[in-house]
Amino acid sequence: MTEYAHGITSGAVARRLGVAPTTLRSWDRRYGIGPAAREDGRHRRWTPADIAVLEEMCRLTASGVPPAEAARTARAGAAPPPPGVRAPAGTAPPPPSPAPAPRAGAGGGLPLGRARQECRGLGRAAVRLDAAAMDEMLGSLIEEYGLVTAWEEVMAPALHAVGRKWETSDDRYVEVEHLLSWHVSSALRRVSTARPALRAGTPPVLLACVPNEQHTLPLEALAAGLAELGLPTRMFGAAVPPEALDQAVRRTGPAAVVLWAQARSTANPPLARHVADTSWGVKGARTRTTVLLAGPGWAGPPPAPGMLRPGGLREAMALLRALCDAADTGLAAAGAGSATAR
Repeated sequence: MTEYAHGITSGAVARRLGVAPTTLRSWDRRYGIGPAAREDGRHRRWTPADIAVLEEMCRLTASGVPPAEAARTARAGAAPPPPGVRAPAGTAPPPPSPAPAPRAGAGGGLPLGRARQECRGLGRAAVRLDAAAMDEMLGSLIEEYGLVTAWEEVMAPALHAVGRKWETSDDRYVEVEHLLSWHVSSALRRVSTARPALRAGTPPVLLACVPNEQHTLPLEALAAGLAELGLPTRMFGAAVPPEALDQAVRRTGPAAVVLWAQARSTANPPLARHVADTSWGVKGARTRTTVLLAGPGWAGPPPAPGMLRPGGLREAMALLRALCDAADTGLAAAGAGSATAR
C-alpha cells in the first residue's frame, strides 16, 4: 500500500480506471465524486477509499445508471472519511445503507483475465462509450510504452475481451466493439502519419486481408510499426480480391506480402501459393517475393516452403525489416553489376 501513502494523482487514477481527466473534474464538481483531501489545499490526491467510490461510479454508469443516481449510490456505499479529513464541499455525510451492489469484472464486465491495469482502464472506458477517455489513454499508452507493447498488452487484449463479451451476450456490446475499434484504428493511423522519412528506394511491404476477411486492425498495427521503422508499405485493407492482389504484386515488386487471416475459414492457401509463385522483372532476372502468413487462421504447416509465420507484431516487424534490408542489398548489388557492365 506504499503507492497510496500520500494518495495518487488524478492523472494516475484516470489511466488506471479509463476515465478522462475532464470527466473526473466534472464528476467532482457536479456530484462530489472526488478526493476527500487535497495536498497543500490545491493538488488532488486520491486515497483507496476515494478510488473505491470512483470505481463504483464507473461500474454504475457503464451499466446504464444516470450519473446523478450513480453518484448517490456510490457515495452511499463509501466508508466515511478518516478523522480530521473534511469531505468535499456540498457533500452530505453518507447515511447508513446496505452495501453497494456487487461489482462486475474489473474491466466493466469484460473478460480481461489478468491483463495489465491500463487494459482494464481501456475496457472500462469502452463500456462507458467514453470517446475522450479512449483517445487520451491510447495516445498516452503509445507514447509511454511504445507501439508494440501498447498493442500486444493493452489494445489487442481489450479488443478480444469486447469480442468475447459480444459473442456471449446475445449481440449486446456491439456498439462497444465498434467504438473501441474506431478509436484504436485512429490511434494507429496517427502513428503512421507521424512517421519518420521513409527509406528511399526500398521495395514496399504489401499488407492485405485475404478474401472474406474483414479484420484489419492487426494489419493497421503492423503498418504503424513499419512506419516507425521508416519502411514503406501499401495497405490494401479488408477482403482483397485475388485479382487485385495479383496486380498489386506485379506492379510494386514488393519486398514481402503479408496476408492476414483471422480464422481458418478465411485462410486461403491457394492464394498464398499463387502470390509466392508470382514473378516480375525482365526475362532471365525474374524476382519473387516472400509471403508472411499472419493471424490465427494460418495455424498448421505453411502451404509451401519459404513462407514465414510470425508469432506476433514484434516478430513480424523484425522479419520484415530483415527482408527489406535484404532487398536493399540485392538492389544495390544489381545496380553495381549494371554499372560494371556498362
